[in-house]
Parts: sequence; C-alpha cells; structure tokens
Amino acid sequence: MGILGTGIEEGLLLKPVKYQWAMDLYDQAVANTWFPNEIQLGEDLADFKKMTDEERHAVTFLVSYFNPNELLVNKALAFGVYPYLNAAEAHLYLAKQMWEEANHSMSFEYVLETFPIDREQAYASHVDVPSMARKEEFEVRYIRRMLEQKLDITTTEGKQDFIRNLVAYNIILEGIWFYSGFMVALSFRQRNLLRNFGSLIDWIVRDESLHLKFGMNLILTVLEENPDLQTPEFAAEIKQMILDAVEMEEQYNNDLLPGGILGLNANYINQYVKYLADRRLEELGFGAEYNVTNPAKWMAAANDTLELVNFFESINTSYESNAKASS
Repeated sequence: MGILGTGIEEGLLLKPVKYQWAMDLYDQAVANTWFPNEIQLGEDLADFKKMTDEERHAVTFLVSYFNPNELLVNKALAFGVYPYLNAAEAHLYLAKQMWEEANHSMSFEYVLETFPIDREQAYASHVDVPSMARKEEFEVRYIRRMLEQKLDITTTEGKQDFIRNLVAYNIILEGIWFYSGFMVALSFRQRNLLRNFGSLIDWIVRDESLHLKFGMNLILTVLEENPDLQTPEFAAEIKQMILDAVEMEEQYNNDLLPGGILGLNANYINQYVKYLADRRLEELGFGAEYNVTNPAKWMAAANDTLELVNFFESINTSYESNAKASS
C-alpha cells in the first residue's frame, strides 16, 4: 500500500512507521511549538510610529496578505491533502501543521491588534488589491477543483490533481510567496527596526521550512510510487505553474513596494523570488530557470533555503529525469 488512499480504516496503526521522514518532521514540529504572546510586540510600536508611510504600507500589506492565506493553507490541508493519505505518521504531521497555520494566523492578528493598522482595510486588501487577489484566486482554483469536482485518487488524473494542489500550496504559496514576504518582513530588523516582529517571523519561518520539507517529500514519494505520473507533459505543466507564480509575485511586489524603501525595492525582492524559484525547481528535479544570485544573503541567518536541497539527497526521485526516462 502506498501513501495515497482514502480508506478510513487504513492508517490507524502508527507502528511500524513506513515513512520515517514524516515521523521525524512531526517530532521536530512538536519540539518547535511556540505561542505569539511570548514575544512583546509592544516594544516595536515606537518603531512603527516613526517609520515612513511607505514602510508602514509594506508592513500592513504583508500582514493583510499573510493573515487570510495562513487560513487558506489550512483549507488546502483539510480538503486537499489529509483525506487522500493513508499513513498515520503523515496525518500526525498534518494535524500539527494545521495547528501551526492557526497559530500563524493568530500571530498576524496579534500584529493587527498591536500596531495602529486599520483592520477592516487590511482585511479587505486580499479582495481589493488586484495583485493580491490574483494570487489568492490562483490558489483557490486548486482547492475548488478538488472539492467541487470529484477527485478519484485511483486514477492518473486524480493523482495529478493531488500533485497540482501540493505544488500550488506547499511549493508556490509556502515555499516561494511566503518566503518572499518573510524576507521583506525581516529586512526591517536589518536596519534595527521591528526587532520583536522579526523574532515572530523567525518562528513562523522555522515552521514553514518544515511545511516545505513535508510537501516536497510527499510530492517526491507520490511520484516515486506512481510511475504513471512521470510524463514529460505533466512535468512541463508543473514547471510552468512555478514560472507563472514568479510572474504573479513580481506584480504583487510592485504593489508592496511601489517606490522602494531604504535598502529594498521591488527589483531586489523579485530577484530573491527568482532565486527561491530556482531552488524549488532544483528540489523537484528540474534545472534552474533564472540562474540569479541570492541578493538577500543575510537571510541565511534566519533560514538558508540551500539547506533544504540537502534534505532530499536521500530520495532518488528526480522529476525531470524520470519523466524523460518514461517518454
């Protein structure tokens, strides 16, 4: 029996663990448990009040985006991932991840409560700002496909939809779009601003790095166990999803930083986005597309994305090479 399946009676016994990577990630996630109010954000209020309008706009824009999208990830996990897996260890990890997404959402609520931000305006942004709404619609489309159309996980088409959903959420939303936002949020600390907010983001990044590892491992496991998915056409589609996501993020970042702030502008962020996209493509077995350097090398102190590549070295599944082999 593979990791995919919809049986209620399967996955009721934890041992022997079949997918040790999932169990290891669960143990690490539990060890990482934290709560937003452990950080005193009030100390950052003075910073926020003395920042420029453009800087405050960037913080508000980020919180406006992250707040609903953390909850959107939970919907993707509950409706698009959890029901289609057999392994108890995978279910344990997903349960902890869902709690973490809730915790992240409460963290951004904490920011909204602490800083003088118009909550109604912030809440409305994910609908009112076209570039933000476009990213959300891209994500929602994949859940809708799994909810409103019957997904038969036993068919090649059903398994493809399962993979598409994982790529949309674990790779694009959490592994590229979220990381881009984290970099902007942490850039304030580089200038000795919003240091406690930066610590909160550090904790969120630590969680998200595990979410990314889980999603990547799950994708590679499903591909390894289901050779029918390893076609050049499907590989090309998955790669194109990631390239389209980069273009959407570029538009979003132009709205996030229309004029640029000290040491940071949209071009800088978009180079980081392309750097992230290359890392994700390589982790999936593709070659790099953009071949850009990391402009935010200081982010390595918070979370070096290159470390993620090493995590998958033990898995022999290379998406592109398998696809070519099957053609």
